[in-house]
Amino acid sequence: MNLILLAPVGAVTALVFAAYLAYSVLKQSEGTEQMKKIAAAVRKGANAYLKRQYAGVSIFFIVMVVILSVLAALGYLNPFVPIAFLTGGFFSGLAGYFGMKIATSANARTANAAMKSLNSGLRVAFKSGAVMGFVVVGLGLLHLSVWFYFLKWYFRYLPEAQQIQEITSAMLTFGMGASSMALFARVGGGIFTKAADVGADLVGKVEAGIPEDDPRNPAVIADNVGDNVGDVAGMGADLFESYVGSIVSTCTLAVAAGLGFNGVTIPLVMAAVGILASIFGTFFVRSGEQAEQKILLGSLRRGTYISGILTAVIAFFLVRSVLGMEHIGVYYAILSGLLAGVLIGFLTEYYTSDTYKPTKELASTSTTGPATVIIGGISLGMISTAIPVVVVGISVLASYYLAGGAQNFSMGLYGVGISAVGMLSTLGITLATDAYGPVADNAGGIAEMCHLGPEVRRRTDALDALGNTTAATGKGFAIGSAALTALALIAAYKEEVVLIAQRQGLNFQFDLSIINPTVLIGLFVGGMLPFVFASMTMDAVGRAAQKIVVEVRRQFKEIKGLMEGKAEADYARCVDICTRGAQKEMIAPALLAVVAPIVVGLILGVNGVAGMLTGATVSGFVLAIMMANSGGAWDNAKKYIEAGNYGGKGSDNHKAAVVGDTVGDPFKDTSGPSINILIKLLSMVSIVFAAFILQNSLL
Repeated sequence: MNLILLAPVGAVTALVFAAYLAYSVLKQSEGTEQMKKIAAAVRKGANAYLKRQYAGVSIFFIVMVVILSVLAALGYLNPFVPIAFLTGGFFSGLAGYFGMKIATSANARTANAAMKSLNSGLRVAFKSGAVMGFVVVGLGLLHLSVWFYFLKWYFRYLPEAQQIQEITSAMLTFGMGASSMALFARVGGGIFTKAADVGADLVGKVEAGIPEDDPRNPAVIADNVGDNVGDVAGMGADLFESYVGSIVSTCTLAVAAGLGFNGVTIPLVMAAVGILASIFGTFFVRSGEQAEQKILLGSLRRGTYISGILTAVIAFFLVRSVLGMEHIGVYYAILSGLLAGVLIGFLTEYYTSDTYKPTKELASTSTTGPATVIIGGISLGMISTAIPVVVVGISVLASYYLAGGAQNFSMGLYGVGISAVGMLSTLGITLATDAYGPVADNAGGIAEMCHLGPEVRRRTDALDALGNTTAATGKGFAIGSAALTALALIAAYKEEVVLIAQRQGLNFQFDLSIINPTVLIGLFVGGMLPFVFASMTMDAVGRAAQKIVVEVRRQFKEIKGLMEGKAEADYARCVDICTRGAQKEMIAPALLAVVAPIVVGLILGVNGVAGMLTGATVSGFVLAIMMANSGGAWDNAKKYIEAGNYGGKGSDNHKAAVVGDTVGDPFKDTSGPSINILIKLLSMVSIVFAAFILQNSLL
């Protein structure tokens, strides 16, 4: 119990460090008046989007709080669930909001710093990304710490065994609010950013033949806004939810494993240790003036590797002191999670970076037109799923048996949960390298629009290219962590259903045999859900992008002098179209994730729900990797051609690669990343409504 105090201490430390980093970024100059003007337009658009999104999402939260309150009054839920649903959603949204605010303040500052040196630009962009990372882990761990100590006080009169059972059971349901907010943020932001990006590329690059980020393109500001609301605010809310979900599910599994408060201590303190190690690692991120991708990537990796090694060392002493040497296998489960995260990140980089063979070969397919580019990209994404699945499989198997699963099934499940915590323990710095990307992308756009010197543009291009790689790696990490977290949540769901049945005096036994018809049907339904969800989000991007294409064409035709650079485009109109489209289109996919487990549960019962969760996790994990890697490879194949290969910019090969990139945009930035949240939200909704389904299902 004394060690658990490190959790709130670590949370506060993360938030204080984030404030320090924000201050150090904001004291940098934004550069010229033109740079300030463009940065202000991006900030205004991002703020307007988030304001409208939060207003729309608040309606959903009000309706859900009413439903949860009724269920709590009827005895189906813990009375704290409606409140925790609100706090989880609030902190998830707040994490994304703070990340977006600093990102939109750092773009011009990064471009201006790049005028001094490459290292200066890298440091400003990385610090802004680190603000996002440490705000996410700080708010996530603070949220859990406050609830843990409140519930510890509330249930203080119960015997310790019952007390910890009540606390973890209540905390398990708290992630639904964070998951719901994350899904709205990811889907809405993804639709916004890719509608703008696709529209800008198809009309600007392919039809008009003007460069990327050209100020004559009416969608260019909307594209920059989208980078922030999708890849920063959306990613922050996504990983906030993974971070919280992995910790609370592992705390719940600790009870079934018979570890009591000691088992709860490990994930909470591991999170605090990871925060301190991540802070230490940030001081090692710096570069020289060589713009080679391997050198720049090495500078970012140095920080993440140092943080990971430090976490691994401290984790050994933590497990030994709390659980004793008889449970030292839990430490090796933590290591398996850390190692799996590193390997998945590397594999994502291999399949998406233009320094490796797969993306270079994809770029070569442009010589025969866009059709072969699309075929090659889909093929690459499919083959890229093989090794990550093996890595996750080995990690699950290793963590299960290393933690003692051969002797105690529940200890094995605890090992799977703690491996997810291990993977996410250094999220502060891992997310920093991901959130860095959109800032560098915006900085490159500002450099282009303000006609900064070729040396500055060379530096921002190098930082932008690095950002594409880190963003792809970050998506791979997010998908891998989502898979492990979802597995831990499925195990926690099973334990929670058994506990609820005991409390309600129900004569219930799980039958999760694959030949049980309800489980089999659930598997098929779950396997289908990620595909339906991906279809809905892809269609949403397509419909919104069509409106942008029409609008950009209209402005090119009707605004006299626009193509000659003598008139200014109506950027606000494109931002407004994207905002309205995203708000409208994000509703149906989000409702699917909430409604599906309830409908399946009422028809097929809890066995069917368990099958659905398993099917969704398996197909969702593979589909998310495939879409993210295909999209990342298409993007970098285009950039490889733009660097002067296969004809360079403006060539037919380049236009073919741009078509591939526009197909890949919703793959990698809308549908693929949103599937992460889908598979976790399905589990969270199932857990929250478990008692209701147990008593009211048809089967």
